Amino acid sequence: MTQSLLQFGIVYHIYNRGNNGENIFVEKRNYNYFLNLYGKYIAPIVDTFAYCLLKNHFHFSLRIKERSSIMDEHGSFKEPCSLNSDWLSQQFATFFGTYTKAINNVYARTGTLFEGRFKRIPVTEDGYFCYLIAYIHQNPQRHGFVDDYRDWPYSSYRALCGRGTTRLARDEALSWFGGVKGFLDFHDSVSDFQAIEVLVGGDFF
Repeated sequence: MTQSLLQFGIVYHIYNRGNNGENIFVEKRNYNYFLNLYGKYIAPIVDTFAYCLLKNHFHFSLRIKERSSIMDEHGSFKEPCSLNSDWLSQQFATFFGTYTKAINNVYARTGTLFEGRFKRIPVTEDGYFCYLIAYIHQNPQRHGFVDDYRDWPYSSYRALCGRGTTRLARDEALSWFGGVKGFLDFHDSVSDFQAIEVLVGGDFF
């Protein structure tokens, strides 16, 4: 899988799994901690459309914000040129590295937690957006963690079709489906994801 440089304004499928299939989430508090770190390091620089955290892997559908937007929000760059693809990648590396360090400390383990660098695949076709979100949400059922993906507590499914406060770019995500009803109907009807095989690296994990 070619690991392209992160680019401003581009939608990505971001994913990874535990090294050698190891669990990256051991107990409930790990999921919450992971999302809290995401909120600190990643959420300010992206629009998040969907996510799912499973025992040994995770998925995100997100768009890197435009460079000017990040500049305006951070306001701490002495040199504009320092806000580039390397800086974006470093934000993700800090996020995953901080999580790994915490897990290693708590569970007396050493070494890498994730399987290499995080995977990132740009979503270049508008028609893929809905399929990718449904694929992400249906992952827990595909892997047998639950009988119904709607019951999995560590995904964005409920937040997207609900009305509570959320950091997700809910309105934009729902607009791709034509609203909440379209979101629900699409999730109920789609089960074949061969159309977006390019977005999951040919590996439906």
